[in-house]
Amino acid sequence: MSRTPAAAPPPAAGSDAADRAAPAIVVDLVAVVVFVLLGRRSHNENEAVTGVLVTLWPFLTGLMAGWAVVGLRRARPLAWTTGAVLVVATVTVGMVLRHTVSHDGTPPSFVAVATTFLTIFLVGWRAVARWSARRRQAAG
Repeated sequence: MSRTPAAAPPPAAGSDAADRAAPAIVVDLVAVVVFVLLGRRSHNENEAVTGVLVTLWPFLTGLMAGWAVVGLRRARPLAWTTGAVLVVATVTVGMVLRHTVSHDGTPPSFVAVATTFLTIFLVGWRAVARWSARRRQAAG
């Protein structure tokens, strides 16, 4: 009888894997905050801190859920597949929470814009970082 190994726990704080993930998490957090700020600005919504937080929390929750999945999978922080997992988690969890808890709208156009923006930012910065690292390796 074959047994599959149990999933490894996410990296502990201070470990090499956690140290590599920390900067990526910060960049992802900034990307989600920028998404919310630009969205609120494009709709001329009040930029009060409470309004931003009300809009932000569902998507940050989704991002953190995505990072939990990434940690359980032991995925590489800079892999485009990591960015893709984060986009799916951020949009899915964010929209569900926004609709069910915050009772805010989730029209298809908003889902499409959120998915596009978050894909460009959460996958895009990883592509740029990997391209830049390859150029540095080739040059040095």
